[in-house]
Amino acid sequence: MMIEAVSLEHAFGQRRVLKNVSFGVEKGEIFGVVGPDGAGKTTLVRALTGVLRPKGGTVRLLGSLSPEEARQEVGVIPQAFTLYGDLTVWENIRLYASLYGADPADAERKGEEILALTNLLPFGDRLADALSGGMKRKLAVAAGILHSPQVFILDEPTTGVDPVSRREIWGLLYHLNRAGLTILVTTPYMDEAELCTRVAFLDEGAVMACGTPKGLCEGYPWQILELSVPLRDVKPYLSGAPVREVLAFGMAFHLVVEDAATAEAAVREALFRNSIPVRSLRRVAPTLEDVFVELAGEVI
Repeated sequence: MMIEAVSLEHAFGQRRVLKNVSFGVEKGEIFGVVGPDGAGKTTLVRALTGVLRPKGGTVRLLGSLSPEEARQEVGVIPQAFTLYGDLTVWENIRLYASLYGADPADAERKGEEILALTNLLPFGDRLADALSGGMKRKLAVAAGILHSPQVFILDEPTTGVDPVSRREIWGLLYHLNRAGLTILVTTPYMDEAELCTRVAFLDEGAVMACGTPKGLCEGYPWQILELSVPLRDVKPYLSGAPVREVLAFGMAFHLVVEDAATAEAAVREALFRNSIPVRSLRRVAPTLEDVFVELAGEVI
């Protein structure tokens, strides 16, 4: 086991932010910790990396090491950009290499390799503060893997960056994972959760479910109808139809139902009665967002 959390507990004053959190990350996984803002993701990352000592429970890295003992084998990207804005890209790389005790010649070789991998090599002389949000994140990733860690822990690495940069960062994570790096990443985005080997859904400090994206969706207890109508809110017009929940889903709605065939007929009748045209209504497979909304009891 590369990362193991056992019954982690933590509180700030009277507010419990981690509640009996347990999970394990196997070698070679991309493990996602998914949840809304305030779920406890950043506190969990701090506990896993030794920045914060939890009030209860145990963290083991690389089989049996404490976070302090494993520090040299772990790369960490915190949520906030922590590199030096008044230094250039190359100066940041050289500084972090020296902090990890790397040989200067090896640091130059490794730095050039990583900057090429992150497409930052042409910007080596640019100040970090002058980089875009996505480029800053990629620079942080580059600094985090300079010492060739076995485990890479990233706290919401794509929050606040543009869609193209998000894809590039995830492409980079997949490249590193294929090269043998075990990755734990936190994210509030359900589409990113789909990219992980396994995910743990964290809500109000507790792990609500843990498994593969496919397995979690297959275990969803309800059926989903996808409805497209020319309305911003369809719920008031479905009174009497056997619909448990109505969730906005992009330009459509997901209707959570017990039996799709029965519900479809009732939904069509209710909308016809209210003179609302139906663009499309069909049964679809549940997504992770549907699963997590059910687990959390509210829309994420």
